[in-house]
Amino acid sequence: MTLALLGDRRAGVRAHDLIPRALELAGDVASVDVHASWISTDARLDLAPFDAIWVVPGSPYVSMEGALAAIRFARETGRPFLGTCGGFQHAAIEYARDVLGLIDADHAESNPGAVLPFVAPLACSLAGASGRIRPRAGSRLHEIYGRDEAIESYFCNYGIAVEHEARLDRGPMRIAAVDDDGRVRAIEIPGHRFFVATLFQPELSAGSGEPHPIIAAFLRHATPPARIARAKPFRPVNPANE
Repeated sequence: MTLALLGDRRAGVRAHDLIPRALELAGDVASVDVHASWISTDARLDLAPFDAIWVVPGSPYVSMEGALAAIRFARETGRPFLGTCGGFQHAAIEYARDVLGLIDADHAESNPGAVLPFVAPLACSLAGASGRIRPRAGSRLHEIYGRDEAIESYFCNYGIAVEHEARLDRGPMRIAAVDDDGRVRAIEIPGHRFFVATLFQPELSAGSGEPHPIIAAFLRHATPPARIARAKPFRPVNPANE
């Protein structure tokens, strides 16, 4: 399957360094052969040839509009989509603008003077932190994990503004996971072939050689059934080692 990694690749960004390994590990579990291409946010976007789109960490992006356009393309065409960290933040902004009609929804990092900072500084930084997330019962994420909680890693300082979180549960989009304080940590669109975005970074599990279930599920949904070999049983990441 062909995958667009939409983001501005930079040397020294740990997530960028780990994504190829994360895809290799998850592809092995899912028995999917992945051909990934990095695409800058300011590139002339032609995403139609790709089976799936992953908007990767690394915001503020060179072109916020490029990132939002890629997310909208995936959402409207049913193209399988994964957004992590900055991809999660911009998926929420795209939805707020184009579905909820909040045209001023913005990111406080790239626009500190935003009229409507839909994505705002976190009360406590999650840069380099790990914490428990709780997938909601009935969500795709809960099905993927197969359990009620997991430990995930972050590298971020921004998340959905608390006063706007409930808006993400009033339409096609749904909150898929929260932390121990009830703050939104993942969103998804039920009924979409695959549309999942997480504030945490599942690609970081590759640093310990562990395949991540979200990435494996993403690859399976992005690959036509005829091109998937018999998948290997998935061994969940041991929370004690995360």
